[in-house]
Amino acid sequence: MTTSRSGRPAPAPQSAVAVPSRLPQAIGLAVLCLAAPHQGRAQAAGDDATRLDRIEVTGTRIKRAELEDQVPVQTLSREDIERTGLTSISDVVQQITASGSALNTRFNSSGNFGFPPDGSGVGAGSATVDLRHLGSKRVLVLVDGLRWVNEASASGVGAATDLNTIPLAIVERIDILEDGASSLYGSDAIAGVVNIITRKEFDGARVTVDYGEYEEGDGASRKVDFAWGGRSERARWFLGASWTDQDGIGAGSRELSRLPTPGTGLAFGSSGTPDGRFIFVDPNTGITQDITPNAGDGAGLPAYDGSDACARSDDYHCFATPDRFNFAPYNLLLTPSERKGLFGQFRFDISPSTTWYAKALYNRRESANRAAPEPIFLGPDAGTGNPQADNIFISGANPYNPFGFDLDSASNLILIGRRPVEGGPRLYEQEVDTWYVATGLEGAFDLGDRGWFWDLNLVRSENEAEQVNTGSYNIRHIANALGDPAVCATIAGCVPLDIFGGAGSITPEMLAYIQPVVRDRSDNTLSLASANASGDLFDLPAGPLSMAAGYEYRKYEGSYQPDALTVAGDYNGVPSLPTSGEYDVNEVFAEFSVPLLSDSPWAEALDLSIAGRYSDYSTFGGEFTPKYGLRWQLVDEFLIRATFAEGFRAPSIGELYGSASRFDATLSDPCSTGPNGEPPRGAAGNCAALGVPAGYQQPNPQISVTTGGNEALDPETSDSFSAGFVWSPSFLENSAVAERVDLEVTFYRHEVEGAIQAIDAQTQLDLCVDTLDPTYCDGITRASTGGINGFNNRLTNLGVIKTDGWDADLFWTLRETDAGRFAITWRNTWVGRYEAIGADGALQPRQVGVEVNDGAIPQWTSNLALDWRRGPWSASWTLRFIDELVEECGDATGFAICSDPEEGTNRLPSTTYHDAQLAYRLDVLDGLELAAGGINVFGKEPPACLSCSLNGYDPSTYDIPGGAYWYVRADLSF
Repeated sequence: MTTSRSGRPAPAPQSAVAVPSRLPQAIGLAVLCLAAPHQGRAQAAGDDATRLDRIEVTGTRIKRAELEDQVPVQTLSREDIERTGLTSISDVVQQITASGSALNTRFNSSGNFGFPPDGSGVGAGSATVDLRHLGSKRVLVLVDGLRWVNEASASGVGAATDLNTIPLAIVERIDILEDGASSLYGSDAIAGVVNIITRKEFDGARVTVDYGEYEEGDGASRKVDFAWGGRSERARWFLGASWTDQDGIGAGSRELSRLPTPGTGLAFGSSGTPDGRFIFVDPNTGITQDITPNAGDGAGLPAYDGSDACARSDDYHCFATPDRFNFAPYNLLLTPSERKGLFGQFRFDISPSTTWYAKALYNRRESANRAAPEPIFLGPDAGTGNPQADNIFISGANPYNPFGFDLDSASNLILIGRRPVEGGPRLYEQEVDTWYVATGLEGAFDLGDRGWFWDLNLVRSENEAEQVNTGSYNIRHIANALGDPAVCATIAGCVPLDIFGGAGSITPEMLAYIQPVVRDRSDNTLSLASANASGDLFDLPAGPLSMAAGYEYRKYEGSYQPDALTVAGDYNGVPSLPTSGEYDVNEVFAEFSVPLLSDSPWAEALDLSIAGRYSDYSTFGGEFTPKYGLRWQLVDEFLIRATFAEGFRAPSIGELYGSASRFDATLSDPCSTGPNGEPPRGAAGNCAALGVPAGYQQPNPQISVTTGGNEALDPETSDSFSAGFVWSPSFLENSAVAERVDLEVTFYRHEVEGAIQAIDAQTQLDLCVDTLDPTYCDGITRASTGGINGFNNRLTNLGVIKTDGWDADLFWTLRETDAGRFAITWRNTWVGRYEAIGADGALQPRQVGVEVNDGAIPQWTSNLALDWRRGPWSASWTLRFIDELVEECGDATGFAICSDPEEGTNRLPSTTYHDAQLAYRLDVLDGLELAAGGINVFGKEPPACLSCSLNGYDPSTYDIPGGAYWYVRADLSF
C-alpha cells in the first residue's frame, strides 16, 4: 500500500474497540491507526478509544494520531520497497526525489579517492543517504526512533550512517522526514530524518529468495531472507536473517567506461605508465628530456612506431599522448559486496501497563574495491606529499640505470612515473562488523482521566571495519632499491630495482622487497540512554494541551588506526595518521501541541506546536534549538501546515580530531597548456608570478591535497522553513473517476551557517591563479618546474549553504472495476536554489543543474508509479525522471564530446528510467508469491560525464552501469 507524504494511507476499512488503556494494546492498534483514513480531530479526553488512537510518528514525539500529518513525512511501506526490486535500504531511499548524491556500491571509492577533509575516510563499500543535497552527515538515521551508529570505513571515523549495516529483511517501513528536526532529535537532523521501523508483529514464517542480473549477463545479485515471529498471551517475538551477495562489474565491460574520460582517447591517461616516463635535465648537455622506452610495455600498449618527431638514437623517444596509460579498465562500475545479518526482537508484558523489550543485531559486510596497478611517482613534480618520493635519489651505479649518471631531485630529476603492472591491480577488501543491543521499558498510566505514555531505553552499538590493501608499495624500500647498490646490499631483503626496463622488468624478488600488505582499521561506537513521556496536561477550549518531554545521554567514541607502514610515512599510496577521540552530550527536550481553534467558522481545527531541545556537549558547550509549527485544518478535505526550526550539527570525531592525511584530486591547473596545445586558462602574468614558466604542461591531472581536522571547529547552525497544503477533494472521493485523490504541495527552505567543510580544491586553485590572493595561495606550493608539489586544504567553518524548492505529490486511487484496482503515485521535487558561499563570499561550484565532483543537483526529479491489482495478480510500472545537467568541459574543451566548446561546457541530457514488476499469488501453505521484474527495462545508458573522476559516469545520480537489470523473486509464507 502506497502512503502519502504525510503518512496517510489510502482508505481501508476500520473498526474501533474500546478496551483498557494499556501500552501493549496501543502498540498493536498502531498498525490499525496507520491503515485508517484521516478523521480530523480526536474525541474528547477520557474516552478509552481516543487514548488507544495515540501513536508515535516520525516528526513529533507526542503520541497523538491526528498529528501524523503535521509535518511532511514520506512513508515507504513494505509493499513499496518490494515493488522496487532493490535489495538494499540505501538503493531504495536514494531513489526518492528529495535524495541527493551519496555513497553507494557504484562508487569504486578506494585508491585515489584517499581521505576527505572531514576525516571520515573513503567509506569503501558503504551506502549513505543525502536529503535536500545537504550531505549525508546532515541526515539523522534512526531505527525505531533511536539513533543508529555511524559508519567505520576502515580509513577514517565517519560522520554518516552506513545503511548497508541494516538488513532490508527486518524493515517494516521507512519514514522520511524532509524537514529540520534538531529540536526533536538533536544534532545531525538539519536536512531531515530517516526512521527505519523494524518488524515487531509477525505471526508465522516467511522465506524470500531473489535473483537478478544485468542484460549483459553480469552483476548478478542473490538474496535470501528469513522471517519468523509469533506471540503468546504476554510475549511477542521476531527473528530475521538476511544474506545478500552482489557481484562486481569491471569498467572495461562497458564501452563508455573504457577510457579515463569518454571521447578523449588517452589524452587524460596517466603519466605513470608500465614502461615509465622519465623527465630530467641531462647533466652532460643541459637539455631537459621527457622520454619513454620504445619497446612495447607488454600491458596492452603498442611498441613505438617511429612516428614521433622527437626520435632518439637510443631505445627511447619523447613522451606523447599515445604513451599515456589507460587505467580505466581496471576500475569497477559495481563493487562486489556480501552482507549477512541476524536480528532478533522480544517484547514481554510485565504487567497490563508495562512492557519490557530487547533487541539485538549482528551484521557483517564483506566488500571490495579495485584500482589500476599503483603508480610510482618520483621527483619534485610528483607532488605526492611524501618527502621520500619527492626528494628521491637514484644512483648512477644502479645496475639498471641506463643513463650512467645520478638522477637527483635536488639537481636534475623532475619526474619519473612508472606503473609496475607486474604487481597486479590494487585491491581493497573490507570486513565491516556491526553490533547493536538495545533494551528498555515502555508503559502507560492514567493521570486523572488522562492517559500518559513513557519509555526508558538503553542502546549500545558499534561499527568496526578492517581493510586489507594489496598491490601497493613501500616507498622507503623503493628508495633503498634505487639508491647506492652497495648500501642496498647491507639491508636485509633489498635488491636493486629496475624501473627503467619497461613492463616485465620488475622481478618477483624485486616485488617481494617493495610490495607489502597494508591493513587499516577503524571503529565507531555509540552508547545511548533516554527517558521520554507523553500525554495530555489539561483541556483548553479547543481541546487538550498535549506534551512530550524527555532526557537523552549519548557518548561517541571513534578511532582510526592505519597500518604501521603508513604511520611511519613509508606507504607509497595515500599517507595518513591515526585518529582517536570521544565526546558525550546530555540533552533535554519538550514539545507541546496547543489547540487554538476547533469546529469554528475559521477552522475545523487550528493547532500550534512548539518544541525545544537543549544540548550540552563536552566539546563546545550548550546549544538550544526551537521549532514552531502550525496546522490549520480549514475543512475536512483541506489542510495547511507550516514549520520553522532552528538546528545544529556538532562537529564529528573525524572533523575534530582527524590527523593530517591526503587525497588525490583530479584538478586542472589554469597555468597549464592543454592536452591539444590549448593556451592556459590563467593570466600569463599571474602564472609567471606563481613561478610557472611559459609552455608548462601539467604532467599528471591528479594532485595530492593534504587535509585534516580542526579542534577549534564550531557547530553548524541552520534555519529550516516549510509550508504547504494537503488537499483531498471530496467531490472526487468515491466518484466515477476516483475512489480517493490526495494532493500535497510543500515549499522548503534550508540555510546552514558555518558549514564545516574545506573550500573546493579546484575552486581554491582557480581563485589563487585569478587573484593571487594569499587567502587561496598560501596553501599551494610549486616546484621549480612550475608543477604543484603541495596543496593544503583544511577544514573550517566555511560560509553559508542556502537551498530551497518545492515538492508536489499526487496520489490517485481509482475505483475498482472488473479490470481491477489501479492507483497512481506521482512525486516531484523542484530545486529552486542551491548556493554554497565561502567565508570570503566566493560562490562554490555546486549549483542547481550543475554536475560537479561526482554529484549533481537536478532542477527537477520525478517518480511516477502505476499500480494494478486484480485477484491474485498485481503489477507496477514506474518512471524515474532526472532533469538535464551541465558540466565544465575543463581540459576536454577541444574534444568533440564537449557539446558546447565555445562556452566550455557539456550538456548531460535529461534521463528517464522505466521499471516494471508482475506478481502472482498462489494458495500454497500460507501463500506463495512469485514476482518478476526489471529495473531500467529499456536499457537506458547514463550520459557521459567529462568531469567525473572515474568511469565517465556520475554514480550517485544515474543508474550505473547502463543496461537493463532483470530479477525474479519467490516469497513463501508458512
